[in-house]
Amino acid sequence: MKQLIKSPLITEKNTYHNAANVYVFEVDKKATKTEIKQAVEKNFSVKVDSVRTAVCRGHSKQTKFGLTKVPHWKKAFVKLKAGEKIALFEGA
Repeated sequence: MKQLIKSPLITEKNTYHNAANVYVFEVDKKATKTEIKQAVEKNFSVKVDSVRTAVCRGHSKQTKFGLTKVPHWKKAFVKLKAGEKIALFEGA
């Protein structure tokens, strides 16, 4: 079984989403919305209301060794049902 959820994305912008009960994760590029929903519900024991995804395109980066390519990656915005929270983002 592949690992769908790679890591949580904790940034200043994403903390504003947390106030609206939306949590952001970096996920596998081939993961579907239903697979992400099932993985979050199983791993964090919460009920998911909706899932939105976005593919972040890679770009070229200049280093002292020349140009390198940053790969594409995918992130998922997971909205939980009212009253649900993920303790990982709350700092508990």
